[in-house]
Amino acid sequence: MKRVSAALVGLAFSATVALAADTTAGKAVYDKACRSCHGADGTPNAKIASAMKVEMRHLGSKEVQALSDAEHKKIITDGKGKMRPIKTVSAADADNVVAFIRTLKQ
Repeated sequence: MKRVSAALVGLAFSATVALAADTTAGKAVYDKACRSCHGADGTPNAKIASAMKVEMRHLGSKEVQALSDAEHKKIITDGKGKMRPIKTVSAADADNVVAFIRTLKQ
């Protein structure tokens, strides 16, 4: 009985965390802070990728979607490779952007 209760509490907590992020707010932040490089639908801007001499994956790709939410948030807040940290995105906004990125899954 205790295992079932613990499992239900864990499930409820996971659902609460998932519901805490707002994909609509995430899209709005994404459009302002990310879209110019990553495209409206997660398709990388080829000109920027070429100019930076980097390979950018579609944000909906299996490789990108396989990253954890924490990894996505770290990339947004700390940067990765030639991508600089996005200092205009708060921690709460980063959670929302990650939720929006999840909607781009191919």
